[in-house]
Amino acid sequence: MLHIDTLTKVYRRGVRANDGISLDVAPGEVLGLLGHNGAGKTTLLGQIVGLVRPTSGRITLLGRDPVAEPAWARTACSFQPQAQAPLTGVTARQAIEIVGRLRGGGRRAVRRRTDELLAALDLGEWADQAGERLSGGVRRLTAFCMAIVEPGRLVMLDEPTNDVDPVRRRLLWEQVRALAADGHGVVLVTHNITEAERAIDRVVVLDHGRVAAAGSPATLAAGREMRLELTGADDHPAPSWSLAEHREGGRRTFTVAAADAHLAVAWAQTRATRFSLNPVSLEDVYVRLTEEVTGDAALAA
Repeated sequence: MLHIDTLTKVYRRGVRANDGISLDVAPGEVLGLLGHNGAGKTTLLGQIVGLVRPTSGRITLLGRDPVAEPAWARTACSFQPQAQAPLTGVTARQAIEIVGRLRGGGRRAVRRRTDELLAALDLGEWADQAGERLSGGVRRLTAFCMAIVEPGRLVMLDEPTNDVDPVRRRLLWEQVRALAADGHGVVLVTHNITEAERAIDRVVVLDHGRVAAAGSPATLAAGREMRLELTGADDHPAPSWSLAEHREGGRRTFTVAAADAHLAVAWAQTRATRFSLNPVSLEDVYVRLTEEVTGDAALAA
């Protein structure tokens, strides 16, 4: 569905927002695009939907070039931008229905789909309130509905859960999976890595415009390392089996090779009042990868 080959975007003063990015998205797949602020995620989405022109590289969407056909790209893609949608003067229901009609949906079908989404995301009590009176989370959910009321073959969501409460975040992830089940490709930018891990099929980690890692969440976090967390631990130097250490208040966290887990447990039993040992999460992997790439870049400079 989507193929990106060595895509590079250089802004003024030589700033490389994207630097040789290559990735693919298949129909029915949810791709999680992870990265720190300024990693180049939003710039990448802008190029796919024809809003930003690449410096070099190639994008192929459904066999066509969205850079050469930006108007077509915006019909083939649905896009929820990071910025809040302008809702002044309309209700949440009206905003969703207007976008659905603009994207070519029939009146009855759009109205029915709008009702379904408002119910699925538990937005009924705010559906007919003026947009300017809605909270940030409800505005974000409304924008999500606007993006998927009449979805394109590719759906791109830039931090859709910002400001959204925990219960409705779960409902939103269910709708993301429903899109994939209907055959849509989904590109999802988020900082809620722990939650997104349950909704995405594959991950691409960006760091300073480059791909730092790619693969399924299970593959990236597969049993190579574990995380040891200790409360009330003494100030003894990190043991030789520790791959990395983080301290915060009275808590110490170590990254441990899976093969050394027994050593970590034995050490913790004599050093802490309370401890836990768990497999690393996707968030742990993401932090480690970006720290390694940043450190390598600093050494190279």
